[in-house]
Amino acid sequence: MSERFYITTPIYYVNDVPHIGHAYTTIAADAIARWHRLNGRDVRFLTGTDEHGQKVMRAAAKLGRTPQEHCDLTVRRFVDLWTRLDIQYDDFIRTTESRHKEVVRSFLQQLWDQGEIYSAPYTGWYSTSAERFWTDEEVAAAAKGTVEELKAGKLTPVCPDSGAPVELLTELNYFFRMSAYQDRLVRWIEEHPGCVLPDHRRNEVLGFLRKPLGDLCISRPAARLSWGIPLPFDEDYVTYVWFDALTNYVSALGPDRARYWPADAHLVGKDILTFHTVYWFSMLMALGMEPPRQVYAHGWWLMNRAKMSKSVGNVVNPSVLLDDFGPDAVRYFMLREIPFGYDGEYSDAAFLLRFNSDLVNDFSNLVHRVSKWAATPLGPAAGFTAGDEALLDVARRATATFRAELEGLQFRQALEGLWELVRATNKYVDSEAPWALAKANNTARLATVLRVVQEVQRMVASHLWCVCPRSCTEVLSRLGLATPDLRVGLDVLPEGNVARAGDPLFMRREAKAPPPEPEPPAIKEVPMSDTITYDDFSKVALRVGLVVNAEKHPNADRLLVLKVDVGEAEPRQIVAGIAKHYAPEALVGKRIVVVTNLAPAMLRGVESRGMLLAAGGADIASLLSPLHEVAPGSIVK
Repeated sequence: MSERFYITTPIYYVNDVPHIGHAYTTIAADAIARWHRLNGRDVRFLTGTDEHGQKVMRAAAKLGRTPQEHCDLTVRRFVDLWTRLDIQYDDFIRTTESRHKEVVRSFLQQLWDQGEIYSAPYTGWYSTSAERFWTDEEVAAAAKGTVEELKAGKLTPVCPDSGAPVELLTELNYFFRMSAYQDRLVRWIEEHPGCVLPDHRRNEVLGFLRKPLGDLCISRPAARLSWGIPLPFDEDYVTYVWFDALTNYVSALGPDRARYWPADAHLVGKDILTFHTVYWFSMLMALGMEPPRQVYAHGWWLMNRAKMSKSVGNVVNPSVLLDDFGPDAVRYFMLREIPFGYDGEYSDAAFLLRFNSDLVNDFSNLVHRVSKWAATPLGPAAGFTAGDEALLDVARRATATFRAELEGLQFRQALEGLWELVRATNKYVDSEAPWALAKANNTARLATVLRVVQEVQRMVASHLWCVCPRSCTEVLSRLGLATPDLRVGLDVLPEGNVARAGDPLFMRREAKAPPPEPEPPAIKEVPMSDTITYDDFSKVALRVGLVVNAEKHPNADRLLVLKVDVGEAEPRQIVAGIAKHYAPEALVGKRIVVVTNLAPAMLRGVESRGMLLAAGGADIASLLSPLHEVAPGSIVK
């Protein structure tokens, strides 16, 4: 293995609020970086933020800020969260920094000079929410129809990623000749089987490359999108956000590029794997640079078997978990609960179970249960019994498993291996009964048992330190150590060493009682005799809406969460108490009437921006719908 080790997370989009998906990738990268530093390697750990694009520009304008002011404020969300999670990155790159812009422009100029970039008109379905073009095939599939139906105007075109409306644009743009690298990409991935992991993701990329690979549009007209890095050869265009973003892995290295490139590991979510393999590898090949040695795509955290989504309202805020449990518990759960590379289900119950069983009953118990005799000086590293040696054999096996699995990014298996040692040591304490040794005044054997237990505590805490740095630093400090010591043996702590007692590392928690389910908003019955003026009625903005997505509310059985196209840039999120009367799948594609100027409200933790009109009063008989297929956003008078 190289003595240097370069690991990265994706750079996170500043318009997002950090959730456990962001935390998951970053915790994993931090644990690996800590491990390699601990083993004496020259480590470079990079994270950062992606700050260009249309969504940032529009969000800033809506708030009365410049895009740069908006980025400067929102980037703090990530910096602050990484601080709270004890993330020890070596560099934090922002795509609005001069050092990054200079490298992006130099790469573009090099490709232009080499003839790798050309200009041509392009027609495609543009999604503002995804900030990319989609093909007819992709949009038709998202709209659950055929290309023929799409071209005939029989489908409502939507973004395959977000379900938001897309528009058909024709414009002159610049293209990178990515198609020329298709065969080379396939050969590289086949000849370097470890460059894309897990294996099922590698097969996914190769499957993608079996289809004809098109050229990549790498520009956007500045007249439409000004918030980006101008092309060096045409200032009327800015750089496509993905070409911009991917370059960060090199731009952050500055004069150390030759020292650290190629990267040893890019950790990414599975949804951005194609960008980090097909796009990034071909860009690097065209620039004469070696692709990263490994791109590892992990899965998603799910809730109620659905991908976490801010629009649905089932996103877990890591700050809340940090407030309740602290950083080590969050870090441990994220890496222990599911195999890295696969989807996993999150629930508060699963978190609490893992916390109480592993961290309280096992680890904290191991450290605390012999603290009563901590001041007893350790005996000599000799005279061990068969039981002592058997536990040492478990330690050798567990720590070897931990090392092998962790360096293969198999965090769950690594921690399972280490916990074999934790549990075996707790059983050892039960069988050796130091309390009985103390009562019998068998000080020699008590000193030996304490040596064995404290040496195991040292080995566990030293290995676990990369995952749970705070609690493990405390354990090592109680043993008189300033830093982790990975040696496996019962002769590391000096004879006569006196440990320090302390409070339990983790305390058992009970599940919180769920809040009562709220009643759906009451429907006020207005007598027919009550009258209003035309001016009163004119204050209500009614528009035709098209339901593009519908899901059950994550926290209330009576509510549905809808995404409704009302003719705006992105669909509205509306929460409605209609789950008793409508199945979610029956609403998708349905045209309804929406009150669009109703003040936003939070309904059981999910924001609602509008209200549906329905007939039947409290016993809803039917949603109000136009007789004909009126365009979404049409005014209702």
